[in-house]
Amino acid sequence: MGDSSASYIHMVQHLIEKCLIFHMSKEECMEALSKHADIDPVITSTVWNELEKENKEFFEGYNTQTQTKGDRLSEAQIDELIQKMISDSTSKDHQGSSKDPADSSKDPDT
Repeated sequence: MGDSSASYIHMVQHLIEKCLIFHMSKEECMEALSKHADIDPVITSTVWNELEKENKEFFEGYNTQTQTKGDRLSEAQIDELIQKMISDSTSKDHQGSSKDPADSSKDPDT
């Protein structure tokens, strides 16, 4: 898998993890990422399924909690959070890896 493909999959995983924080179902996450990040729902579903395989216990509890959760966010709130999350994610991607200025002031020879 090329670097750009791995980076894309990592970005999708990161966005799915944000959806989990918002207590979104798999279907809601697929719809939100398709609508706001132009990510094919098949990609989101595939990455979600792999996360489920790797984290069975978490998802068993998560799926139970999500189905019974009464204090879920409204669709408008989810839309707003997803937009912010995507803009934050893309701005970090454009910044590249910047070093902490405090680290550059340290002399490695001391």
